[in-house]
Order: sequence, then C-alpha cells, then structure tokens
Amino acid sequence: MLREQLGAQAEAIRQLTHQLDWFKKQLFGPKSEKQVFDLPGQDSLFQPEEAPLPAPPADEEERPIKAYQRGTGKKQRDDGCLNDTGLRFTSDVPVEVIEYLPPELTGPEADQYEVIGSKTTYRLAQRASSYVVLKVERPVFRRKGSDKPITTPAPFNVLDNSLADVSLLAGLLVDKFQFHLPLYRQHQRIQQAGITISRSTLTNLVKRVIDLLRPIVDAQTDNVLRSRVLAMDETPIKAGHQGRAGPQKGKLKSGWFWPLYGDADEVVFTYSNSRGRAHIEAILSESFNGTLISDGYAAYARYAAAQENVTHAQCWVHSRRYFIEAQKDHPETVTEALQRIAALYRNEETIRTHGLTGEKKRQYRLEHSKPVVSGFFQWCRDQLASGGLVPSDPLTKALNYVLSREASLSVFLENPDVQPDTNHLERALRPIPMGKKNWMFCWTELGAEHLGIIQSLISTCKLHNITPYTYLVDVLQRISQHPASDVSDLTPRLWKTRFAENPLRALIDPRHPDRQNKQPEATVHAH
Repeated sequence: MLREQLGAQAEAIRQLTHQLDWFKKQLFGPKSEKQVFDLPGQDSLFQPEEAPLPAPPADEEERPIKAYQRGTGKKQRDDGCLNDTGLRFTSDVPVEVIEYLPPELTGPEADQYEVIGSKTTYRLAQRASSYVVLKVERPVFRRKGSDKPITTPAPFNVLDNSLADVSLLAGLLVDKFQFHLPLYRQHQRIQQAGITISRSTLTNLVKRVIDLLRPIVDAQTDNVLRSRVLAMDETPIKAGHQGRAGPQKGKLKSGWFWPLYGDADEVVFTYSNSRGRAHIEAILSESFNGTLISDGYAAYARYAAAQENVTHAQCWVHSRRYFIEAQKDHPETVTEALQRIAALYRNEETIRTHGLTGEKKRQYRLEHSKPVVSGFFQWCRDQLASGGLVPSDPLTKALNYVLSREASLSVFLENPDVQPDTNHLERALRPIPMGKKNWMFCWTELGAEHLGIIQSLISTCKLHNITPYTYLVDVLQRISQHPASDVSDLTPRLWKTRFAENPLRALIDPRHPDRQNKQPEATVHAH
C-alpha cells in the first residue's frame, strides 16, 4: 500500500515538474524551435547516398552574395550604398536639399572666393508628429458677360463631409493594424502636434473606412476558397462584453479568428465567437474542394472526414512540438525523433534550392522523403512496443499523436502543392497575437470583424511585397468609381498587376496630378 502511494506521488511530482518546465519555457524560453544536431554520421543516415540530386542551375555560381562574404568577416556594401554611413533608400523617399554655406562664402569677403565643387552628406531625419492641415483655395469665377458665379468643386474626398484626407485615413489604419499603435496613442500624438480632435472621431473614421473595404475582402475570400490547397488555423481574441449583470459582469467574451491561407498567397481572417466545428462548416462547406492543411485540432479532421471532396493534411511542425515537450525526460530518444523529422526538411530545402515543382517535386519526395516518413512511423511503433513508457509520459503522448495521424501526415508526399506544415499561415497570422500585446482586446464583436477585414488586406499586401499605405491610399479613392462587378481587381494580388505602376496619390503627395505643375512652398524633392 505504501509503495503504491509513493509511486503515485512520484508520478504526480513528475507531471507537476513537467508543467512547471512548460510554464517557464513560455515565459523565459527561446521562441525559436530550431535544433542543433552534432551527432556523427546522421546527415547520410536517412537519405540514400546513391539518390541523385538535381543538377544545380547553370547560373548558380554567378549569383553574387551581397549581404555577407564568407571568410572576410565584413558585410559587403552594394551599389545602393550612398556613403560610409551605409544609408540606403528607395526612389519614393522624399529628400530635402539643404545648402550649407560656410562663413567665408556669406561674409564681407565672399567675393574673394569661388566655388570649385561640392561635397554631399546624407543624414536620416525625422519630423515629430508630422500632421499637415491642407488649406485648399478654390476660386469662384464667372464667365464674362454673365452674372452667374461658378465655384470650383472641392477635391475628391473618400468620406463625404469629413475633415479627414485619404492620407490620414490610410495612416490611421497602417499605424494601428500594421505597426500596432492603438488609436488612443495616435490621439495623443495628434494632440501633441497642436491639433484638437476627439478620440471618438478617430474611432468613427476607422469604422467607416473599413466598411468601405469589406467588399474587397469578400472578393478575396471567394478566391481563397477556390484554392486547391487551403491552410486553416485558429487564434483566440477577447471581443465584446459578457453583460451588465450577473457574475460575468464587465468580463470580455472569448472569440476566435480563423485565418485562411490560399494557394495564391492570399490570407483572410474570418471571425467567430466559437471554436466549434460549425464555423469550419459555415466557411468551407459550400465553396471549398481540395486539400485542407491544419494542426491537430480534431474539428478539422472531423469536418474533412464528413466531406467527399476534401482531403485532410496535417502539420509536421505541430507534431514535432510534442516531442520537444518530452525532450527533458528522454533526451536521446527525442533527439533521434527530431533528427528523423529534420531529414524531411533537408529534402524540402533541396527542393526549394533547385526550384523543383509539379511532377519533379512529387518524384523527389517519393524517392527521398517517403522512406524517411515510413521509417519514422515504424520507429514510433517500435518505441511503444519496447515497453517502459506509462500512458501519462510526454513521449507516449507524442508517439500516439503522430501514429494516430499517419495518413494525414503523409499527404504531402503525393501532392506537390501541399506543404509539410502550416508555417506559412503561422507567419501570416502573427499580427494578431502581436497586436493583442498593444491594443489587448476588441471592445465589440463588430470591432473584431473590422480587425479581420483590414488585417486580411494588410497581411496580403505584405505577402505580395506591396506597401500597405500606398495600396490603401489608392484603393480608398478608387473604390467609389470602380465597377462593383470587378471588385476583385482591387484585391492586393490583382491590384499589383493592374494599378501598382501608377497608383492614385493623396493630395498631400507632391506627385498628385493637381500639384505637378505648381511650385512647392518648401524645397522638398522626390529623390
């Protein structure tokens, strides 16, 4: 009896120690999950030596390495480096030219000197709280011989009867949703610049603008759901109040963002107040047919099992994390498991390096990755069969986790369009947890929906190397005159090919057509 009690206490202590280690890792541990392996002979253990590698591209040896030259210990400056300070900037950055004259050229003996050349120095400067009030002078005129006055119409504005220029609207959105600066901090910055405006006005401006963008995100969602391969995940958020009475008074509800990542590098953030399977069915059932990639959350597997035209693939990175949790208790066994999984990613790196796609990519995975996958699952079964592992052991849970998902973890071997993990989606949804550290929660569920709308556009802009500010300034002016039937042209993916070469500018921009032929008051030139 005493021995059983001691055994139970020892097991409880082990589990509590494991939980404590997990909490310490969440607070103080490194965020990277990279592993460093130095065991001898492992590089060739899981990949046949006789397996031929694709021939490298012919021009690979001619590719210059600008960032770092191995062996020299110094970074190499490219032609875009202006001077010894290493300042680089693109052509759309404004440059203010300052003529700095010495006393000799401005004093009483200035005529005794002649300028024989010049030296140029570049410095990066910043204007504090840079807001500008645009005073638009519109002439009232009449035709000679007529008494009827004609008033020049005001320049187009996105919001009717609004004090906000499109540059302010785009700036509010970018600062809040790309750089996570809450509106109350932006309000403080505006006040510090000497401008009086209420916080409720800023909130209302953001709401009205995001409502204008909703049809664009709807069109983007339709295209994402037509993807052959779709990645889906969920991340929690606090949104809306529980109520004004009862034990939950004043507390915030739990909501969920369900981001979708399509095969055209577009992401949309759908919102639900539940983490149940019903939201997956509501979003995917009518439109999606293809391969769904997700983590191990059972709702995805149950949904895919009930659909005839949906194949479920699961993420190797999430599976790998279960082994990492068991690494402290079983360092040698877990290291072997991680190295076997690492062999898959070495193969994926080779595929990317040599640009393999389609059937060539599929054949390479079948020849090199399939033996690794088969060997890994057999190794897992052998570990369980060897005995010595109790059901509550983290390693037992890790082994059972991957074995119960063997079919879905093997889908990527046959389909070259399927990635072995959801890392691309994890990177795309990162703005949500990063933003929560600044704005913390959404005051209403409608606010959470608005967050999903604007974040869908900003995140997709970044995926396509589009500057979100430039995109928003253009689209907010274009949407009122663009045909509703062609609203998909305004999604970032298509906007890049149709309008990015000549985007609409804000009135404050010197490149705006109404300012091209006018002399600016300050000596600011577009470099």
